[in-house]
Amino acid sequence: QAQPLESGGGLVQPGGSLRPSCAASGFTFSTYVMSWYRQASEKQRELVATITRYGGTNTADSVEGRFTISRDNAKNTVSLQMNSLKAEDTAVYYCNARNIVSRTYWGQGTQVTVSP
Repeated sequence: QAQPLESGGGLVQPGGSLRPSCAASGFTFSTYVMSWYRQASEKQRELVATITRYGGTNTADSVEGRFTISRDNAKNTVSLQMNSLKAEDTAVYYCNARNIVSRTYWGQGTQVTVSP
């Protein structure tokens, strides 16, 4: 069954760093645009960062300069380097894969908690 699988979330203090990753299986990873979304408690899911098949990236204003998305097509993985974390970054982070005909896959999410 095709599904992205996230890992690498956790608890970190404000100002700290985390690097969640997403491993893809069951679909041709290199042909998909990969994104990270997040959903905080009682809030709507929001787009955090996107990376195209060719490595072009786009990052939400709220995390610009702190978060970096990257992908490794040889390993079928996409990562999100998160630095200078703030309490407001606390959320469940989801990996999303979308291809040119809008076939979409979602991971199950990984919890990131930023707290003293």
